[in-house]
Amino acid sequence: MIHFLERFEEAVKKNWSQYGLSNFKGESFTFGEIATEIEKLHIIFRENGVKKGDKIALCSKNNARWCIAFFAVTSYDGVAVPILNDFMPESVQSLTDHSESVLLFTEKSIFSQMDPEKMPLVNGIINVEDTTVLFSRDGKLTKSIENLDSLFEKDHPNGLKIDDVKYNYGSLDDLTLISYTSGTTSSPKGVMLSARSISSNREFAVDSIPVEPGETIVSMLPLAHMYGLAFELIYPISSGCHVFLLGKPPTPALLLQALAEVKPYIVITVPLVLEKIIKGKVIPTIEKPLFKVLLAIPGIKNILYSTINKKLMAAFGGNVRKIVAGGAAIAENAEMVMKKLKLPYTVGYGMTECGPLIGYRDPSTFKARSCGETVHRMEVRIDSKDPQNIVGEIQARGDNVMLGYYKNPDATSATFTDDGWLKTGDLGVVDNDGNIFIKGRSKSMILSANGQNIYPEEIEDKLNNLPLVAESIVVDREKKLVALVVPDYEKAAAESIEGDSLVKLMEENRNKLNDMLPIYSRITKFELREEAFEKTPKRSIKRFMYS
Repeated sequence: MIHFLERFEEAVKKNWSQYGLSNFKGESFTFGEIATEIEKLHIIFRENGVKKGDKIALCSKNNARWCIAFFAVTSYDGVAVPILNDFMPESVQSLTDHSESVLLFTEKSIFSQMDPEKMPLVNGIINVEDTTVLFSRDGKLTKSIENLDSLFEKDHPNGLKIDDVKYNYGSLDDLTLISYTSGTTSSPKGVMLSARSISSNREFAVDSIPVEPGETIVSMLPLAHMYGLAFELIYPISSGCHVFLLGKPPTPALLLQALAEVKPYIVITVPLVLEKIIKGKVIPTIEKPLFKVLLAIPGIKNILYSTINKKLMAAFGGNVRKIVAGGAAIAENAEMVMKKLKLPYTVGYGMTECGPLIGYRDPSTFKARSCGETVHRMEVRIDSKDPQNIVGEIQARGDNVMLGYYKNPDATSATFTDDGWLKTGDLGVVDNDGNIFIKGRSKSMILSANGQNIYPEEIEDKLNNLPLVAESIVVDREKKLVALVVPDYEKAAAESIEGDSLVKLMEENRNKLNDMLPIYSRITKFELREEAFEKTPKRSIKRFMYS
């Protein structure tokens, strides 16, 4: 297996004058300019005594200079510590300290709410947006950045040349990245990923979804999360692709604008984004009375679906070959519509601890409601007597699996079985063709009074398909199942369904839902919420806040 940084080095040299990174509607860098900026950061690292294996934290919104800083750290044989900018500043501060980082790249707005003295190992803090000094403990950082131009000219009097690019990246088994899965400070879980894990994920992506130099992609997911980092940055740019950073939450309007202008070869996203587009743009059209009448006419249905497919793919820029969703299951009604439209979609499965990939299948053979088959260099087993029929925990092992949790041996030990398999915490089954079907999380499973296992996610999937339900979670309240429901208030107002009328409709929804469920998993009550649920970076609901 080839080291991902060797692939990145090759891409830099082969595409020197081509664009590799752009902020959407903003700053752009050719591969040669990316290499030059990396070299300048290497000089800063050298002047500040950064050594092999030193940790350097990165915390900011997605932007091209964050990407450059990431590759500068890893190609200097350092350990990158991406931290989500959505975390509270005190959490960023605590995790930076926990990681033992010697430098931090961040934004002014985040730094203004931090206290460097609570990060005693951090020698300097750099503004990622313009490489200026935000904090210098001993003055070395300030001096090195003030003298950066002369130091660079001394090393490269004629500018950086292609032949000057030679990165240090050590062994595939070296620690390359620490990813914190949450902002909790009580017992931080810093996932330690080796270059082998990152390279294995990258190789699988290239084998499964080949990309040509010069093709484009819109990066919309948080780069501090492994899903976005692995598949919207490392894989495409190390293949010579031009990556456009959205830099803002991917609202349907902004995303469709970016896709139309960038014309990417692939869309990689989370189900919530796809659902908003399908539910907002497509389903209202196919539910119109006239459309339903036309669908009943022999020979017309395929023509109508084909027409919508072409319009939607054109809205995605016209070049999209695959649509990949991950992080959660697609709502059943949205997925069924995507299937009818013959959109080239698939759903992958993974977790940070696997850098992140565990399951994937090409859209051409993807089975609805699954999350693919086990990827190359990985194995999956179901902890069940009958893995095809009886739900059990999904466990994995292979090249993608983490080294463990940083400075947290107890959490590491608890996450692996005695025979070395990673316990994912997900519950599922595997069919005869190797397709993985997730039924829920072991932590969210509810045990009924008569001993039946209840998987809230399966109930929520049905509930979210009912009229005017935007999102929901099912919880156990004194041995009774209660559904917390966020109605689609905007759509309800447009249909003049408010107040008591909305409450009545939701009660009708509850009765319809219970008709679809076995007696032991029926819902006793709906609780309507005014505000949307708090979400993780993958846009899945933070269930622990509502249980």
